[in-house]
Amino acid sequence: MKLTVNGEDHELTVTTLAELLAALDFEGDWLATAVNGELVHRADRSAHSLSDRDRIEILSPMKGG
Repeated sequence: MKLTVNGEDHELTVTTLAELLAALDFEGDWLATAVNGELVHRADRSAHSLSDRDRIEILSPMKGG
């Protein structure tokens, strides 16, 4: 399946947002995720199905100030 993650194209064999995060080594409870502009809460990631050509944004907090 072709997905765009943080502006970069990826070809992956994942079916859920949780699988995508694991495949790309994104970890942590503090991640913010959105699929096609819609926020996906942490509790819903394993149930949120992805489709070909979805656009995913993954954000994590930065240290510093």
